[in-house]
Amino acid sequence: MRNFICSKFSKVAPSGIRKINEKTLQMEREGKRIYHFEVGRPDFDTPKVIKDATIKSIEKGDVFYTSNFGIMELREAVAEKLRKENNLDYSAKEILITAGASEAIYDTYSLILEEGDEILLPNPCWPNYVNAAHIMNAVPVRYSLAQENDFQIDFAELEKLVTEKTKAIVIITPSNPIGSMLTKETTEKLAEFAKKKDILVISDEIYEQIIYGNKEHYSIASIDGMKERTITINGFSKTFSMTGFRLAYIAAPEEFIKVLNTIHQHNTSCATSFVQHAGITALKEAEDDVKKMVEEYKRRRDYILEKVNSIDGLSLNSPDGAFYAFINIKGVGVSSEEFCQYLLDEECVAVVPGTVFGSAGEGFIRLSYASSYEDIVEGLNRMEKACKHFMNK
Repeated sequence: MRNFICSKFSKVAPSGIRKINEKTLQMEREGKRIYHFEVGRPDFDTPKVIKDATIKSIEKGDVFYTSNFGIMELREAVAEKLRKENNLDYSAKEILITAGASEAIYDTYSLILEEGDEILLPNPCWPNYVNAAHIMNAVPVRYSLAQENDFQIDFAELEKLVTEKTKAIVIITPSNPIGSMLTKETTEKLAEFAKKKDILVISDEIYEQIIYGNKEHYSIASIDGMKERTITINGFSKTFSMTGFRLAYIAAPEEFIKVLNTIHQHNTSCATSFVQHAGITALKEAEDDVKKMVEEYKRRRDYILEKVNSIDGLSLNSPDGAFYAFINIKGVGVSSEEFCQYLLDEECVAVVPGTVFGSAGEGFIRLSYASSYEDIVEGLNRMEKACKHFMNK
C-alpha cells in the first residue's frame, strides 16, 4: 500500500515539551513525586470573576455559533485594551478572535506563506513557529538571540539572512523560552529594517502583561509605518491563567483580517461562545487578579535568580518577563539533553533542554516558574545536587 501521509510531516517534530510531560505523567502513575517545571501553564486558578462570567454566559444560553470574527463586544474590548495599554490604534474590524494563539499562528502563516517562502524565527524560540512553517512547506530561517548580546537581535547577522524569498520575521517579546524582552532601541531598529527590506513582522505579545521592575513592553505596530506591515498575536491564556479556555486574538490591517477570517471559518468557525463572553470580563474586571499573579511570579523569579547564580556550573541572566528561566548549564560539562534526563530520572525534576527551542539552546535548560514557590525551592535544591554529581565525576 502506498504511503498516504504527506512527506512534509517528516519535518514536523512532535513537541519536545510534551514528550517530557508525558514521561512525567508515567512516572507519577508509578507513584513518584515529580516537580513540574516543563510546561508553561500558570499554576493559579482562573480568577473567580472570569469563571463566574463563563457560568453565567452558559446559563443565559450563550452556547451557539458567534460571528466568525468574534463577538463584537469582545473585539471592541480588545481594541480598547490595545489603545490604552499598547498605543495601538485598531478598530473592532481589525481584530479577529481565535481559538488560542496556536490557531492564530496557523491562520497567520496560512495567510502569508507559500511553498518555498522563508520566515525568520528566533533561535531559540517556541517550537510551534518552526513546525507550523514546515506544515506550510515554507522554510524557517533562524536568527540568534545570544546571551552575550543580552538576547537582543544581531542586525549584522539578520542582514545576511534576508533573501528575496524572505516574507516575514517573528518576534516573541517577552520571550518564550528566554524570558528576555526586546528593548525600545532594538524594536525601533527592527521597524526600520522591516521597512527597508519590505518584510512583514509577526509580533507575539502573549506575555506582555507579565513583566518585572521598570521594564517596558513596546508593541512594534505602534511605530510609524509599522501598523500596515505588522500582525500582532496576543491572548488570554498566560495573563489571566485561562490556558484551557483557548482564547486569543489577531490585530492586523482590515484587508488582512478579512482573509484571516476566511481561513478561520474553514479551520475553527469561531471561538467558543461562552468563552468569548468570559474574555470580555477578563479585560474589564480582572486587572487586580493579574497584578497579584505578576507579583508572585516576580517573587519566584527573584528567588530563582539568586539561587541559580549561587550554584557552581550554572548562571542566569535576569528574566525581564514571562515566567521562564533560561539557565546556562555549560559549566556543568554535559549536554542539555543529558542534564535534563538525569535530573528527571534521578531527582524527579522536570525541565526542558534548550535544544527543544533551537540549536542555540544547547548548553541551556528552560525552567518554567509557573509552579509553586515551595516546589521551586525544593526543585532547585535537587538541581544543585545534580550539578554536584556531574562536576564531581
